[in-house]
Amino acid sequence: MKRTIGFLFLAIIFTACSNDQPAADNSSTTMDSVSTEVNTRGYEFGDDKYVQTAKRVMQNLSSGNIDGYMTDYADNAIYRFSGGDSLNGKQAITDYWKKRRSEVIDSLSYSGEVWLPINVSKPMSPNQLTGNYALTWNMVHAKYKSGKSMSQRMHMVFHFDNNDKVDRVTQYLDRVPVMAAQ
Repeated sequence: MKRTIGFLFLAIIFTACSNDQPAADNSSTTMDSVSTEVNTRGYEFGDDKYVQTAKRVMQNLSSGNIDGYMTDYADNAIYRFSGGDSLNGKQAITDYWKKRRSEVIDSLSYSGEVWLPINVSKPMSPNQLTGNYALTWNMVHAKYKSGKSMSQRMHMVFHFDNNDKVDRVTQYLDRVPVMAAQ
């Protein structure tokens, strides 16, 4: 049995190493297949400028600068919470966060951030928007005016309109620790 396995192993190595033909230049074929794959798949890595914009948005919210936070939002923006609630329009988002930062949240910070820019050319579901996204996964740390604090993992999805303004945000986190800490 050992002889048979040894013979098969040597035969495979001999066959793999006996190709005397020069390697063909497949660079254009490879690039064409990558391009075709992206078009077929409907998404690809996006431009890092969307990550930079989303980071700026989160830094302004963290610092309590709601006016600065809102400069990167489109007038028709929608802010969705994972529980199903949403805020429609720039003014509603502004009012919510101004009240929340002044009356409920004492301090807000993020750590362990991971970012991914994505460009979607073909929606994967009927309601998915095409265009540019910035996705982040991080730890959110909030201290509330109640004196309690909360830390947990959070995921956020930012979508950008044709003017590079944030027009959709979806925030995914567990509301139970938030409600308990307020």
